[in-house]
Amino acid sequence: MRSLSTSEIVYIWETGQNQHWVDRALTMLSIAYPDQLVSDLALLSVGQRDAYLLTLRELTFGSKLNGFAECPKCGEKLEFDLNVSDIRLHDLTQPMPLNYTLETDGFQLQFRLPNNQDLAAIAGCQTVEVATTMLTQRCVLKCDRNNQPISSDQLPAIVLSQLSEQMLEYDPQAEIQLALSCPACGHAWSALFDIVDFFWTELSVQAKLLLQDVHLLARFYGWREVDILSMSEVRRQFYLGLIS
Repeated sequence: MRSLSTSEIVYIWETGQNQHWVDRALTMLSIAYPDQLVSDLALLSVGQRDAYLLTLRELTFGSKLNGFAECPKCGEKLEFDLNVSDIRLHDLTQPMPLNYTLETDGFQLQFRLPNNQDLAAIAGCQTVEVATTMLTQRCVLKCDRNNQPISSDQLPAIVLSQLSEQMLEYDPQAEIQLALSCPACGHAWSALFDIVDFFWTELSVQAKLLLQDVHLLARFYGWREVDILSMSEVRRQFYLGLIS
């Protein structure tokens, strides 16, 4: 994996304008892994996908993450910093099993971890309950009770809860919770960190800044967009400095 080039940042931003966030994640990964089929990237577990995106973000913009949040109690806006290494839990050099098992209260389950295709499938669900049911049906490969086959929709709520916990235990990168505290009122809460949304926002800001540079340099010098984007940051900023 390598850092994204300026032209790739602009391409990702342009391509992702009309995409769902699930598809944006694959667009970013497909640029980082041009030799991989998008269909194969979609089969990565959610945690694997996010670990790769964290690494791509680190290579492109650095290891420091600048986050913003709003206190749910008093509305105070706060800024916080963290490093990629603080929240990257997956060792990408180690292969992950394809299937897992869960045995509890007479139930025997064989399941796999949710992936990007599963997230795309449940994206249109109107309620959490419907999404959970659909995700279970997709990820549970075999389901027995006292060694007798049953349907996954026959699983009681307590088993489904244990299944969710087991999935998160095997794929902890899939749900990163940040412990935050408001300096104004002292309220403490947990916030979900979404690398897809975070990275996409950063790429969008950078793409717009790059296109502003293209506009100024093309207007002043008559250069083509492809030539301007292929310049190093040092050269581009030097020419912009001459214009100003």
